[in-house]
Amino acid sequence: MILQVGSVFTEDFIISNEIYTGFIQLFKDKNPLHTDEQFAITKGFKGKVMHGNILNGFLSYFIGELMPTKDVIIHSQEIQFKNAVYLNDSLQFEAEIIGFYESVKAVEFKFHFRNKDKKVVAKGKIQIGII
Repeated sequence: MILQVGSVFTEDFIISNEIYTGFIQLFKDKNPLHTDEQFAITKGFKGKVMHGNILNGFLSYFIGELMPTKDVIIHSQEIQFKNAVYLNDSLQFEAEIIGFYESVKAVEFKFHFRNKDKKVVAKGKIQIGII
């Protein structure tokens, strides 16, 4: 696939226990919202809320592994969290190229993650450089 405005990329991700526990082991974020079922429920959630930054890991995978070239680097990214994500949630990721700037070798995407109920759980923009 050639990188051009309008190109769309999709991928499915699952918030597995391995991803969840690996994130806690690596980054030591044991906030009770993420680790204590009852605490999260008392705050109005269905259960433990997964760390939003797990989705940033999926963005890294998207740029590093799903682009048709490996000659890329992330310049900037912005993410807005809209709805909670829970353990074992299946997420559909979609990114669309909204800008291609040949003069500075940059590509801009808008993206979103949707849960199985088709609710947007996060959205944002990411800009990469072609190196």
